[in-house]
Amino acid sequence: MRRSEFLRAVDDEFGGRADSLTHDLILGSLGRTARDALDAGVPPRDIWLALCEETDVPAARRYGVGRLDPRER
Repeated sequence: MRRSEFLRAVDDEFGGRADSLTHDLILGSLGRTARDALDAGVPPRDIWLALCEETDVPAARRYGVGRLDPRER
């Protein structure tokens, strides 16, 4: 997962709460916020999974999110 995919996944899942969650919520497994973890070089996939765990996102919505639909050729 790339940083852009992470940000897209967070926006899609949390909508208007996305910004406050990534800036304010301390992720227990990482000991920091999602934004701080990104800035520290933690892989976006690890941050996404930690955020999902912390906010009880169902497992069905955790994998493969954030990717754009493939372009039609």
